[in-house]
Amino acid sequence: MSETADPPFVEFVEITKHYGRDRAAVAGLSLAVRKGEFLTLLGPSGSGKTTTLMMLAGFEAPTAGDILMEGRSLRGKPPHKRNMGVVFQNYALFPHMSVARNILFPLQVRGIGSTAAAAKAEAALELVDLAGLGERRPDQLSGGQRQRVALARALVFEPDLVLMDEPLGALDRQLRERLQIEIKRIQRRLGVTVIYVTHDQAEALTLSDRIAVFADGVVQQVGTPEAIYERPQNAFVAGFVGENNGLAGIVTARDGATCEVRIAGDLMVRATPVGDIGPGDAVVTTVRPEHVEAGTELGSHCNRFAACVDDIAYHGDHSRLRAILPGGAALTIRTQSGLPAAGSDRLTIGWCAERCLAFPGPVPESMPAGRAAGDRP
Repeated sequence: MSETADPPFVEFVEITKHYGRDRAAVAGLSLAVRKGEFLTLLGPSGSGKTTTLMMLAGFEAPTAGDILMEGRSLRGKPPHKRNMGVVFQNYALFPHMSVARNILFPLQVRGIGSTAAAAKAEAALELVDLAGLGERRPDQLSGGQRQRVALARALVFEPDLVLMDEPLGALDRQLRERLQIEIKRIQRRLGVTVIYVTHDQAEALTLSDRIAVFADGVVQQVGTPEAIYERPQNAFVAGFVGENNGLAGIVTARDGATCEVRIAGDLMVRATPVGDIGPGDAVVTTVRPEHVEAGTELGSHCNRFAACVDDIAYHGDHSRLRAILPGGAALTIRTQSGLPAAGSDRLTIGWCAERCLAFPGPVPESMPAGRAAGDRP
């Protein structure tokens, strides 16, 4: 960070968390959060993202390292004195209290007078579009409405920071997408800093100013949604964020900004290397389904192959095709144009080297290998 940049609002400094003798749930985490930004901690189950959030909230203590807020250590500071709003997946509402009393509760704990508290609670209900529902109990609301109440309760006391742990995980897809828009709208309107935990890649791409991708307790990459999706720094990120085709192979040559990789069927793929790789190295090449084109108009794509149509599925706004290359390598293609029916139909597919990345190592679990069963690269 440059000398003229604003200091971090929240900073994790070499944070490690162990539970007994088990492998570290979080290992050597250093991460800076800017004031007013929406940062998402993204990763699969057990990757350390929720543990990180719980340490920031004060519900867990780091084994080593420190967490700073506006330059001051949070070590030893209890959760109720950190001035953070927290929203959980299971709402954590008091079932015996009305909606209004649930929202009033954090204000009463902080000793705010009844008149001022009532005004704040009413404003919070309006903010989440629940005006007029204050007398209902949580069990009289839908799941989406209950999550809005939980959000209003987290915001009503004007916290310095809002933490959200998989808040939309229990909702159906359409409602989840609507609430994503609402959460982002409220965050922008208030200018509040949000740290959000999810395993849903689409949710992270939609909501975030920046994303921190976790795996095995370690942050793999931090960046804007565009950077994470278009310029992943390793094979795990490439496979976990969005869909990707992974083709295992061996580098045969490297020429400046590109390299040549031999994949299944003795086919040669031209790719953009990421990391220190050279001739003889085992790599996985990746290309996203929307970057693979099918048909006769393939322009200047340097990677062109005859393929057999294995399956095709209609998804409304696009179609998804599974194509098999000579040697058995399989790729998924996403297209909005018409394609042949599934069967023995053949077609030509292609993609450019700039959209095809080569990473060291084998295909990670986050990305299915692009091979038909029984084939060898």
